[in-house]
Amino acid sequence: MTRPILDNRAARRLFLHRHLLGDTPAGPGKGADLMGVIRKLGFVQIDSVNTVERAHHMILFARRPAYRPRALHRLIEKDRLLFEHWTHDASVIPAEFYRYWHLRFDRQRARLAEKWRNWQGEAYLDEIDRVLALVDAQGPVKSSELIGEEHRGQSGGWWNWHPSKAALEFLWHTGQLTISARQGFQKLYDIPNKCYAEASDLPCSTPDEAIDWFCTQALTRLGFATSGEIAAFWANVTPAEAKDWVTRALSDGRIEEIDVIGVDGKARKSVAFPGVVEEASALPPPPSRVRILSPFDPALRDRKRAERLFGFFYRIEIFVPAPQRQYGYYVFPILEGDSVIGRIDMKADRAADVLDVTKLWLEPGVKPAKGRLQKLEAELGRMAKFAGVSDVQIASDWIQ
Repeated sequence: MTRPILDNRAARRLFLHRHLLGDTPAGPGKGADLMGVIRKLGFVQIDSVNTVERAHHMILFARRPAYRPRALHRLIEKDRLLFEHWTHDASVIPAEFYRYWHLRFDRQRARLAEKWRNWQGEAYLDEIDRVLALVDAQGPVKSSELIGEEHRGQSGGWWNWHPSKAALEFLWHTGQLTISARQGFQKLYDIPNKCYAEASDLPCSTPDEAIDWFCTQALTRLGFATSGEIAAFWANVTPAEAKDWVTRALSDGRIEEIDVIGVDGKARKSVAFPGVVEEASALPPPPSRVRILSPFDPALRDRKRAERLFGFFYRIEIFVPAPQRQYGYYVFPILEGDSVIGRIDMKADRAADVLDVTKLWLEPGVKPAKGRLQKLEAELGRMAKFAGVSDVQIASDWIQ
């Protein structure tokens, strides 16, 4: 039996709509509107690099130009509608999903106890009960408040955690503590039911319920996927568990196999919920607006998928020695309509009160047409305002 075919243009359109980049961005970018954005995305990755603005803020700004960071802080620290934990990386996640994270907590408790004993020795285990009792009695704490005299002045890198810091992280990874807030980028740890009483009181999901939820929700947000892509979305189920879920869901008729055509014309067998091919063909094309994306934007997080769909190869070059970098330390992808058209090197120079734009690399076949550059410059103006600087400074030789 011939599998339904999702052509490349329709696949890109569906994928961008599922990632909230398929419509003209509008909305207040705060409160219920912002919460709806995060819920539909599933989570927003947190990152500390602040070249223009931190990744989580840029992800939300790309979808809501009215968004400002204080709106996210309110949802996390005052409204308590989001909690911070791990997907493929540190992320903020709707608190209503908290009950499914017990699958991860339980697995981490078994895995990390032995791993960290080999890494940290026994000292952190001796701190666990003391740290937990201290947080319960005194409220939120920072790791720096728990450092003993013998560890003061040491580096705070992960390779040199003091035992109480290791205990805090172990308790957080295993769900016995939560991150209640951040001061700057420093974490404050607290007891989960003091921060998320309603979410913490919900009955824990069983492992089978959690696996089904994670796989179902991943496929919903991806639109189409392989079992490996389903497993990687939340990074909370194993590839084998996702493969088994796909087998059962196909047998039950919950999903179907389709062929997704890549930008190179090659078909890739994937699965999708019935009706996705028809849905994709009926979706309007994304607006021609230019958007500058975070390197950690969920639409581009899976680098191989982005290359198959858009023909866009990207890697972070932060850890590449400067002479070996192809582009730059931290360059930003550029989306126009349903195409990723290039990347840009820019930095918010707050001392000079400018957004300093140094280089623009357009993808092969993409021309620096006047209308395209005008749209890009309009986006740079919006980005400067978002970053809190007054002007955009573009180098004379910026187009490479």
